[in-house]
Amino acid sequence: MSLPLMPKAVAVWLVDNTSLSFDQIAEFTGLHSLEISGIADGEVAQGLKGRDPIATGELTRETIEKCEADPKARLRLVPRVKMPEVTRKGPKYTPLSKRQERPAAILWLIRNHPELTDAQISRLVGTTKPTIQSLRTKTHWNYANINPVDPVALGMCRQTELDEAVAKSAPKREAMEEETRPEGSLMSTEESLADPAMDEEEETETADPNRAPDDFFNLPKGDGDGDT
Repeated sequence: MSLPLMPKAVAVWLVDNTSLSFDQIAEFTGLHSLEISGIADGEVAQGLKGRDPIATGELTRETIEKCEADPKARLRLVPRVKMPEVTRKGPKYTPLSKRQERPAAILWLIRNHPELTDAQISRLVGTTKPTIQSLRTKTHWNYANINPVDPVALGMCRQTELDEAVAKSAPKREAMEEETRPEGSLMSTEESLADPAMDEEEETETADPNRAPDDFFNLPKGDGDGDT
């Protein structure tokens, strides 16, 4: 069964804007009904911006109204029409209404996907490299007041675009993690017990210097003073 592009964000919108049952929303979004209940109670997805499935063409208003009237009816995702890919050069255009949210999206990408290049971030959210650098170096004029927000949740890029950029930079992320990984690691308990050198070292360190040799107690005893 196909799911909406941003299931949890869609669930938030459906909970806030419809009278659909938790089971109807859960089945449509692929989430558990208890998670939908948590969204309704404000315990799950706090601060997540709802995504209108009608505006995105994933649902029709008629379908929602039908399911509201019949709890047994189920929502069905509107089949997606595959649009021809358009090759875009330069930064992505960001509507004026969303430009104030752009630093939050950039900061989210920098913190969650440090492997992404400035060019990739620029294409995802439609920004300039100086802005990205100011956020990387924490010299942005409003840095202290910026809270990172997922650019997909802000509607600045599609999840598929972000996933594609992250996949391309996966080798770079692995290399970064390898560089930060310590050269050596502590031996496990099993390894230390199996290491004879370790056993010998521990035996040496724990030996009592005042203890008599074991053979001392097995020496033959004399019959009297001076006797051997």
